[in-house]
Amino acid sequence: MTIFFDPDFITADDQHYFNEGRFYQLSRKLGAHPHPQGIHFAVWAPNARFVSVMGDFNGWDSHSCPLRAVGNSGIWAGVHPYARLHQAYKFHIESHHLGYHVDKADPVAFYAEQPPKTASV
Repeated sequence: MTIFFDPDFITADDQHYFNEGRFYQLSRKLGAHPHPQGIHFAVWAPNARFVSVMGDFNGWDSHSCPLRAVGNSGIWAGVHPYARLHQAYKFHIESHHLGYHVDKADPVAFYAEQPPKTASV
């Protein structure tokens, strides 16, 4: 599955203010957002060596849709062309530390599944 990077979605200015701690509207750039070519996903995972998005759109495959690190901001991002609104998803994050990996709900998601399910929507 090909995820592509859109350098115009998270700009150099966004990264600058984010790194300074002065980017006050994180939910406008992080999370999942409609994009003309699919859904744009972004998450802050500064200690990750690998981040991907998985969900209803890729059979919950944790490695088929890798995101790309955005500069030195700790943000990982990409556009998934087959993702659509109202689909469940999570971020798969692999750390540099001792092979730790985890599937995480989106901390800035607009919606979440009803418990006991734990994905973002």
